[in-house]
Amino acid sequence: MNDIAPAIELKGISKAFGPVQANKDISIRVRPGTIHGIIGENGAGKSTLMSILYGFYKADSGEIWVNGKQTEIPDSEAAIAAGIGMVFQHFKLVENFTVLENIILGVEDGFLLRPSLSKARRELKSLADEYGLNVDPDAVIEEIGVGMQQRVEILKALYRRANILILDEPTGVLTPAEADQLFRILDRLREEGKTIILITHKLREIMDITDTVSVMRRGEMTATVKTAETNPQELAELMVGRKVLLQVDKIPAKPGDVVLDVQHLDVTDNQGVHRVKDVSFNIRAGEILGIAGVAGNGQSELLEVLGGYRKADGKVLVNGQEIDLSSKADGQDRRRAGISHVPEDRHREGLILNFSAWENTAFGYHMDERYQKNGLIMDNAAIIRDTAEKMERFDVRPPNPMLAAKNFSGGNQQKIVVAREIERNPDILLIGQPTRGVDIGAIEFIHKQIVALRDQGKAILLVSVELDEIMSLSDRIAVMFDGKIMGERLPHETDVNELGLLMAGMQRETA
Repeated sequence: MNDIAPAIELKGISKAFGPVQANKDISIRVRPGTIHGIIGENGAGKSTLMSILYGFYKADSGEIWVNGKQTEIPDSEAAIAAGIGMVFQHFKLVENFTVLENIILGVEDGFLLRPSLSKARRELKSLADEYGLNVDPDAVIEEIGVGMQQRVEILKALYRRANILILDEPTGVLTPAEADQLFRILDRLREEGKTIILITHKLREIMDITDTVSVMRRGEMTATVKTAETNPQELAELMVGRKVLLQVDKIPAKPGDVVLDVQHLDVTDNQGVHRVKDVSFNIRAGEILGIAGVAGNGQSELLEVLGGYRKADGKVLVNGQEIDLSSKADGQDRRRAGISHVPEDRHREGLILNFSAWENTAFGYHMDERYQKNGLIMDNAAIIRDTAEKMERFDVRPPNPMLAAKNFSGGNQQKIVVAREIERNPDILLIGQPTRGVDIGAIEFIHKQIVALRDQGKAILLVSVELDEIMSLSDRIAVMFDGKIMGERLPHETDVNELGLLMAGMQRETA
């Protein structure tokens, strides 16, 4: 086995962006026909390293070897020619094109599309059958779920004859069931001799699917070990450089009075689709209600109504006072009522990526007296000072209020949003997908902030597709399916299997 050349070998790769050293003298060998995991905190340099391998960036120094041959990869075309494909965290698909049109985009056989489409249809069926990647070739991308879209990205790479697949945080937008299906596909690809490099920060995924794992920290490779010879705790310590608490540490809740009371809530979207159907629940001071469910079952619309940017029918009381559910309501209305909101999608709803960190920490709170000069104009210096203090308390790296939000890693972007909302001392915190795309160190930190807020007597509505997160953080769990609450459970009286059945619209006894 040692005589077989590595599928990929990187030797002494270094890459800097200005003063930031993203990769420092990194060397790594990936055996053919294996799944090789690369883990590390956000900002550790994982994606930069793989972007160099795929030709998106050019290394300042170092060598790339593919199947035993030194290979120059100045761009993605050269990577594809070398048999390397990459599936990005944020899919690169044309949403109003069909699956088939996306597959052939950029590799058409001349000006006439019909022969290309006919050939692609045949090859697509063959690839789908071989690897269990079944997807409707005529489906429009915007009309299929993210799990199917990911299959399309994998099929795109295989159609281009990729033998080496790089997957960057592939489960960041997937439900647990979709993630399990992806792992079955990756296992099939490995059996067929494909080499897979899996970038992730989820230790369960590493332990479940990889053969070997390399750990990066602050731009350097700190260790490479066989997966069977390590454990989650050791990997977490290698990633972060200290012991990490993998389980949420919290005392039993001490619920007080009802703070949020939702009664018979109904939401119909702009297309006339009934998204939330007669939903009722309440949350008391000092408790966390977790909403579990497969994405697309009404949880997002529920958060949007409570956050003030979607209208609804029904009644919602905050501290006994009814709030406006009409289209006249807005986020400011909710903030005045004592509601803070960490939205599900930090890029679309939580941040303006081209704006600086200090500007982002003021969004929604720019009329705060602390941020005003004589009640007439914003006091930018005061906002910058306040942002610097928040960055220190929430361990945002780098702690630079002037840096644009887009230049922070995902975990640090999330910390900026969480700090902005939690620091307002709300009565109710709405928090959607709090650790989506966030590394293990930041997950630990964000979970601690949520529990600390609960222990201060605040009411928290948590929406997450991560069942482990729902189970460990929640004091009560409600499950949504098809816009309805299927049932409510106490974490110590249920398990992942029962919650999974409820998420699929079934009760345990009827399954």
